[in-house]
Amino acid sequence: MGEVDPVFIQDPEHRPKLSIIEAEGIPVIDLSSIIQHTVQDPSAIEGLVKEIGIACKEWGFFQVTNHGVPLSLRQRIEEASRMFFAQSLEEKRKVSRGEFTVTGYYDTEHTKNVRDWKEVFDFLAKEPTFVPATSDEHDDQLTQWTNQTPEYPPQFGVIIQEYIQEMEKLASKLLELIALSLGLGAKSFEEFFINEQTSFIRLNHYPSCPYPQLALGVGRHKDGGALTILAQDEVGGLEVKRKADQEWVRVKPTPDAYIINVGDIIQVWSNDAYESVEHRAMVNSEKERFSIPFFFNPAHDTEVKPLEELINEQNPSKYRPYKWGKFLVENVQIYHYKLA
Repeated sequence: MGEVDPVFIQDPEHRPKLSIIEAEGIPVIDLSSIIQHTVQDPSAIEGLVKEIGIACKEWGFFQVTNHGVPLSLRQRIEEASRMFFAQSLEEKRKVSRGEFTVTGYYDTEHTKNVRDWKEVFDFLAKEPTFVPATSDEHDDQLTQWTNQTPEYPPQFGVIIQEYIQEMEKLASKLLELIALSLGLGAKSFEEFFINEQTSFIRLNHYPSCPYPQLALGVGRHKDGGALTILAQDEVGGLEVKRKADQEWVRVKPTPDAYIINVGDIIQVWSNDAYESVEHRAMVNSEKERFSIPFFFNPAHDTEVKPLEELINEQNPSKYRPYKWGKFLVENVQIYHYKLA
């Protein structure tokens, strides 16, 4: 994975704290009342919606259990991920990202960023995925992104597509609950995902690191999209900046659960009712770690702005509209669109 940059050792902004609070308080929400029951209890749904709303408002993060994603499928994709990353660097780099290819494999040696101690494989949910060719607001030309599929492990493409379908189902259900928690109709967000998406899945591998106090798996950041669904292994390492006191807290792995966080798009749609929260991933000196996030993102031509139902004279719009595709290409932040 390369040498640790001496400059990084002197950078206190990115250096991880040694004492971290265990995040026992992050809500764990049971979805069985909407996933496993044919006849749904209205009072149970009402309670679930309330739980989701509190979690989004107070944490921006929560875990879900009894989510309906087959455990056997999760095990298959986790095993496929381990098999892929166990290959030689030469084999993995056969499906490397390139100048005109945004999907596939990359590592810290590719990015020249030793602050992120990891290697990654990205795969699009929809192929091709269309995005703006440039960030110029007056340029309507589109480009298309396509996937790279490695030859090994066998059936990799089939497994990952099956898993993406389950992620889309879960993400859609979670967005319905989030919409209801905001006082909106359950299908309020559906229109942004019907025709096209820019969603993608990422396989992460964090090798054991000899200097865990000096490096991060992923530095502090917020997710720019709508919703992220994360599967992490028993090693753990995800840390969230708690809104109440701005302390970094570690998300304790819950077996077979998924970790959910709202992204910048939901922050804008909700007009800051729900906030996208900073998070990061830590490395381990003894164990390698694997995680699989799914980023649920709308079509490139989606105009992102606070929803009309959530703004009024007392609560005016806090953001000017922006096109998601342009935002994606520009790699800017939502505070650039914040109104005074």
